[in-house]
Amino acid sequence: MPKILILRFSSIGDIVLTTPVVRCIKQQVPDAEVHYCTKQAFKSILEHNPYVDKTHLLGGSLKELVQQLKAENFDYVVDLHNNLRTRIIRTRLGKPGRSFKKLNYEKWLMVNFKLNRLPDVHIVQRYLDAAASLGVKDDGKGLDYFIPAKDEVDAHTLPSAFQKGYVAFAIGAQHYTKRLPTERIIELCERLQQPVMLLGGKEDAATGEEIAAYFQTRKKSNGQQTTIHNACGKYSLNGSASLVRQAEKVVSHDTGLMHIAAAFGKDIISVWGNTIPEFGMYPFRTKYKVLEVHGLSCRPCSKIGYSKCPKGHFKCMRDISFEDLNI
Repeated sequence: MPKILILRFSSIGDIVLTTPVVRCIKQQVPDAEVHYCTKQAFKSILEHNPYVDKTHLLGGSLKELVQQLKAENFDYVVDLHNNLRTRIIRTRLGKPGRSFKKLNYEKWLMVNFKLNRLPDVHIVQRYLDAAASLGVKDDGKGLDYFIPAKDEVDAHTLPSAFQKGYVAFAIGAQHYTKRLPTERIIELCERLQQPVMLLGGKEDAATGEEIAAYFQTRKKSNGQQTTIHNACGKYSLNGSASLVRQAEKVVSHDTGLMHIAAAFGKDIISVWGNTIPEFGMYPFRTKYKVLEVHGLSCRPCSKIGYSKCPKGHFKCMRDISFEDLNI
C-alpha cells in the first residue's frame, strides 16, 4: 500500500484547488493511503474529505511536524506549495517526490514588464502534473468541497425573502486591491435582481452592515427595494460554504469562496482587480463571467495584492463596467 503525502499549507482557495489531485491519487493509485499536511487553521477544509486518510497539521514548530511526518515513512511526497518550509520538509524526509511549478519568473515578467509568458493552463493542471509520475491523470471532474451535516445551514432559518432563492456575494478578499470599494459593491448589488446574501469573515462584518444600511434607507427607482442580508462573520467557513451551495448565483472576488462556489458548479460572476485570471486561478470547470478592466498599464501590479493601490487611483476596481452583466 503506497503511502503518499500531499503538502499545501495555505490558503482556503489554494487548498480547494488541490482537491482534484487528492481525489485522483486516491482513486487511480491502487491501494493508496493519502495524507495531507496543512496549517491548523485549514483543518476544516480537509477533515471531511473522503479521499484524505489522515491530516497532519502545522500548529507549532516545523521540527516537530517533520518528526511526525518521518514516523509515517511515506513512499512519495507531492509538494503543491513549493515554498521554503515545504522544501525543508521534503529534504528532511528524504523521500521521492515532486513539486508543482509556481511560474514565479513568468509572473514576475507579467507584473514588472507586462510580458505574458504565462501558459494557458489552469493551476489545477499544474497541481496534477506534480503527481503525474504516480500515473495520475486528470479525471475531467471539478473541485471538491465536503460539508458535514452539522454545518449545513437550513434554508428555513434564513430571512423569509431568502428562502426562495438568492445571490451570494462574497465581499471579502485577503488584500485590499482584490476587493471592490464599498460604493462599487453597492452599485453591483443594485443590479442584481434577487435578494443578495453578503458573505465574508468577521473582518467583513462592518462593511456588510454599511451595505445593508444603505439599502434599508433607499429604494430603487422602480420602487422595489434591494433586499440585503449581511451574513459576514455569522457562520463558520463550512456554514458559508453551505450558503454558497444553496445560492442560485455567486458573485465573488478572487478569493476562497469563489473556488468553493466552483466546487459546487455554481454560475459565478468573478471580479478581478490588481490580479488577473491569466495567473491560472479563475473558476475551474464551471460557468463564469469575468469582470475586469482591460488595458491598464499598471495591471497586474502584483501576483498577490496590496493594502492600498500603489498608484493611488485604484482604476482596476473603480473603472470596472457593470453594464454588460445581463443578470
